[in-house]
Parts: sequence; structure tokens; C-alpha cells
Amino acid sequence: MNHGHDLLKQPIPLLIRKLAVPTSVGYFFNTMFNVVDTFYGGRVSTDALAALSLSFPVFFLIIAIGAGISTGATALIGHALGEGDGEGARRLACQTVSFGLLHGVLVGLLGLYLAPLLFTILGAKGEVLDLALQYMTTIFSGSIFFLVNYVLNSILTSTGDSRSFRNFLVSGFFLNLVFDPWFLYGGLGIPPLGLPGIAWATVLVQALGNCYMAVRVRQSGMLSRFRWRELLPDRRAYWQLAKQGFPSSLNMMTVAIGIFVITWFVARFGSDAVAAYGIATRIEQIALLPVMGMNVATLALVAQNSGARQWERVVEVIYSALRAGIILMACGTAAAFFGAGLLVRLFSSDPEVVRIGISYLRIEAFVFIAYVILYTSVAVLQGLKRPVFPLMIGLMRQIVLPIPVFYLLAVVLGWGLYGIWWGIFIVTWTGALTALYYVIRLAAQLNRREAVSPRPPGEGQG
Repeated sequence: MNHGHDLLKQPIPLLIRKLAVPTSVGYFFNTMFNVVDTFYGGRVSTDALAALSLSFPVFFLIIAIGAGISTGATALIGHALGEGDGEGARRLACQTVSFGLLHGVLVGLLGLYLAPLLFTILGAKGEVLDLALQYMTTIFSGSIFFLVNYVLNSILTSTGDSRSFRNFLVSGFFLNLVFDPWFLYGGLGIPPLGLPGIAWATVLVQALGNCYMAVRVRQSGMLSRFRWRELLPDRRAYWQLAKQGFPSSLNMMTVAIGIFVITWFVARFGSDAVAAYGIATRIEQIALLPVMGMNVATLALVAQNSGARQWERVVEVIYSALRAGIILMACGTAAAFFGAGLLVRLFSSDPEVVRIGISYLRIEAFVFIAYVILYTSVAVLQGLKRPVFPLMIGLMRQIVLPIPVFYLLAVVLGWGLYGIWWGIFIVTWTGALTALYYVIRLAAQLNRREAVSPRPPGEGQG
């Protein structure tokens, strides 16, 4: 069975680079995929651009379910591999696939049913509401393809393979460059589909990705002796996946709810504010790409090394990831602050949209390092199969604090949009420092555990 990089032996900084760089490159192209969608949405109309911005928190529900299941599966399969239980890891991989298929169907059905309510809560009306519903109806119809790619990637990531998903995301970007204008404007037998055409392009790319990722998982050896009956739900495996995946999904859903909350407050200031916020968050995603790569690397490394009970290496992962992330994000902070005007103008020439986007980025730039601390801490805890505390942090950061803080600053004190931007700053740093305190204490406990009962050389490294 090919397990990619030897996550239990090679130097930690080297492994972080090997895992994080392909992931970051992949997520860069995934973000550019979304930028292309935003570009063509803006060519349709300002209402279409606002509809895309409003669709993101709804679309994020799919991401939350997929990422949660993927995180739980990576932790479980990585632990099994670290313990030397290759057959157990293979069985978990089979169950992960069926678990993802089942939830892909459920997410699609629930999304189609709830989308009108969700957009109404967000304040969408008229043409913006119609366009948002057209877009998300297509996306939810293809949600199973998104979920399958997430679970297949979790299997590969647990073995140390982050290149396959990168290859899919890079290829998907270039396919989207062709599909978006084709489906939007029509041609070669395809009628002009308008904004829903952008959604159909996304679904088609995901479906093609399923084919490639399935081949790569098969080649990895994890499903080399795959039998269809192994997809039948196993109560114990499903419980393990649910116990690890659902808190992670709920944590991601708190992000979706947090986006709902922010968008609801921003929408009170008009469609220009919503469009500006949508553009600025796309730019923010690009700046945070290195963090996302290290997040995946941290999860995989902590999972396997904790499974092998190599606690000294787990602690080294924590501090190496934090150090590298903070250095990178210091550069990102400078770029976002000083280049805010240039970056926002790449997506809109509307003076009001540009003004609002700049105001957001110049405050949000100083939150980037908080995201490094927060995401790394969460990845460590998930890799250690401790997903509940990250959920508590998520609830505090996305729901408990934002509503009163935004209301106080934006409404009571009359700061308007600046109250929302500074509210994000305060809430994110509060969550980051809380998570950091918890993880530093945990690292001290792991160091003591290593001193008391170090792992015998070679044990459990199958």
C-alpha cells in the first residue's frame, strides 16, 4: 500500500512544505476558479454579482458538510496508519466513501428545500433573489459530486498525498475558463444559460473531478481490494466518522452562520456593500491560501504521529506550523493593506463598491495572523481526535460574540460598516488567543507524556 511521504520519520519542516505547498497551490487555483465566476457574474449585472455574494454563505453549507467529513476521515485513517493498522485504514476508507455519498444526497435535498428561506433571511428580494435561487438550485442538484471529492481527498491526504487534489483543482480552474463563458453565453449546441450557466460549469468540473480522484485513490492502494459490499453502512465505522466529522462539520457550519450574520448586517447598507464585501472576501481567501495549506499538513501530520504516539513530533508540528504561518501572513498583511485599492479595482469599477472594499481590507489585513493561530490550533485538535473544543471556539467566534458586538458597534455607536469590520477584528482575535492558550497548555501536557512514556523505536510503523 502506497502511503506517500513517510509522515512518521522525515523532518517535520520538510513534511510541512511537501504537504502544504501542493495544497496551497491547489487552493489558489480553486480561489481563482471562484474569481472567474465572480468576473463573469459581474459581466451579467450588478444584481448577478450581488446574487453570487449572497449565494456564498448558502453554498458554504455544502463546504461545511464536506470539509467536516473529510477532516474526521483524515484524522481516523491517519491514526490507523500511524498505529500500523493498514487493513483498518482501508476499511475506514470504504466506509468514508459511502458516508460521503449518503450525505451528498441529503445535503442536496435539504438545500433545495431550504434555499428560498435562507435567501429571504439574508434579505434577498426581486431580481437578486431570483438569480440567487437559480444559481443555488443547480449547485445543490450536484452537491453529491462536491461531497465525493471531499471524501476521496481525505483518503489521499491521510496517506500524505496532497498532490492529487492539487492536480484536480488546477485542471478544474482551466476547465472553468472554458465552461463559464460557454455556458453563460451559449454556443456549440448549448443555449445561453445566464448566471445558472456558471453553476452548471462548476457542477460539471466537480463531476469530472470525481473520476480523476477515484482513479488516484485506487492507485494509492487504499481501495485496491475494494468490494461493493464494503460500502454498506457499518454501524461502528459510521459512528466513528460521525463522532469526528460532525463536530468538525458543525464547526464549519458556524463559519457559514458567521457569514450569514456578517452578510445580514452588511446587507442593511445596500447591494453595493454586499458586492464590496463579496469581492474583498475573495481577495482575503487568496491571502490566506498558505494558511489553508498548512492547515491540511498539520492535520495529516498530527493524526499519523499521534496514532504512532510520537508526541515529541506532534509538538514540533504545532510550533513549526505556527512559526511558518505567522511569517507568511505578516507578508500577506502588508500586501493587503497597501494594495487594497488596486486589488478591489480588479473586480469592480464602481466607486462606491471600491471605497467600501478598501475600508474592509485595510482593517481585515490585521486579522490574518489571528487566522493562522486559529486554524493551526483547530487542525492540531482535530488531528488529535478532539473536535469538540474547536466547535466551542467556532460557536463563540461566529454566533455568540458577533451579533452583540456588531450591533453595539454598527448600530448603537453608529459606526456603520466600520463597526462590522472592527467587530470582525475583535471577535477573531478573541477566538484565536483563546485557542492558542488551550493548545499551548496541551503541548506542555504532550511533552510531559513523551518524557514519561516515549514511543519505542519502530513500534506501530507498519
